[in-house]
Amino acid sequence: MARVKHKQTFRISSGGQAPRKDFKRTRNLEATRTYRYKPGTVSLREIRKFQQSTDLLIPRLAFQHLVQEIAQLFKSPFRFQSAAIGALQESAECYLASLFEEANLCAIHAKRVTIQNKDIRLARRLTRVYYREQSQQLR
Repeated sequence: MARVKHKQTFRISSGGQAPRKDFKRTRNLEATRTYRYKPGTVSLREIRKFQQSTDLLIPRLAFQHLVQEIAQLFKSPFRFQSAAIGALQESAECYLASLFEEANLCAIHAKRVTIQNKDIRLARRLTRVYYREQSQQLR
């Protein structure tokens, strides 16, 4: 007897009861939904975390490569001790932290929350004037 392929036809429902929903799936979908914090909450938490920490924030190896790249512009066979790189990184992070604090104050003074380029320029200009006055008083 020869086999005959039957064409599969789909039933089109014209009413009647709807198929049952699988409640187990809907419960699992609701349970795996991720929670989103309000805008700004996570950034404020990160700011508090970084203000309380005392470790360096710039990756050590990336900073070392940057220092060596800048040093090659002046003289190529430069070598650095690890303590020298650590001291440079410490002072660079201290300078950047103070610059961002002053820029934040400039932004707050302008009734803004976001630091812009003009805030950083103003903060650098004000600190330059401050240090110039300090050096003249020492003479």
